[in-house]
Amino acid sequence: MKTSKSPKAVAIVAYATAKRSLPPYLHLKSPKKFTQHQLVACLVLKEFFTTDYRGIEEILKDSSDLQKILELEEIPHYTTLQKAAHRLTRKDTLDKLIKGILKVAVKTKILKKNVALSAIDGTGFESHHISAYFVKRKAKGQEIYQMTTYTTYPKVGIVVDSDTHLVLSGIPERGPYPDIVHFEKAIIEAEKNIHSKILTADAGYDSEKSHLFARERNIRTIIPPKVGRQTIKLPSGKWRKIMAIRFNQKLYGQRWQVETVNSMIKRNLGSFLRAKTYWSQCREMMLRLFTHNVMVVR
Repeated sequence: MKTSKSPKAVAIVAYATAKRSLPPYLHLKSPKKFTQHQLVACLVLKEFFTTDYRGIEEILKDSSDLQKILELEEIPHYTTLQKAAHRLTRKDTLDKLIKGILKVAVKTKILKKNVALSAIDGTGFESHHISAYFVKRKAKGQEIYQMTTYTTYPKVGIVVDSDTHLVLSGIPERGPYPDIVHFEKAIIEAEKNIHSKILTADAGYDSEKSHLFARERNIRTIIPPKVGRQTIKLPSGKWRKIMAIRFNQKLYGQRWQVETVNSMIKRNLGSFLRAKTYWSQCREMMLRLFTHNVMVVR
């Protein structure tokens, strides 16, 4: 499904979703200068324009249409948006916003409450503030040790609806950990909002535990067994054996839709994160997923 390229359409959907999902103010003694709804929409527009806090402040100043849509009597200062981002991109708040946008998608019949086919995958983001650590490992067949550099990077595991390209859940983490680490958490978060009948995943998620975890929740899994040495023996575990004997290649062929979503997010919103700290990067990735959904629903 195509995403909106109209800032007005994105602003309207983000503002309306925030109104449905959050109270106007965080607490009774708030300054009441800007509502949480207005600030959320401003943060979404910041991601949409792939700019920083100063940049979105200038864009809002120059756009009377966006001011009208967001009912802004004055433009929030960039420091106000920075502080708002710290509050409004916490997990509990973003969970409400993602749940809210999926409800809008169901209400407008873009998305079904029971998704026929979904897919899971992980993807990494770039950052100039990545940390590197060094290990010594023995070179094969030699009595010398060589230094190897490993770099950690921001990463997110997502479950998507293969039909609409909407993100059903996201689990931020740090790479290069294997994808299977976020499998159970991603399913739990997705099931809070939408039920998937069938879930496809690549061989990186292959384990009997993964099959059992999903199927206990009435989710049929299509995960190819890992390919190792050539052997006539079947893999261990009931469901892994079934995957080896009768694998539904046609349905599995739709797994690439999650790769499409990863590409859409990075192409439209950027693959680079501006945040410096790990937790800030996690929040920025989740805000980016919410922005993607807003652009799909528009």
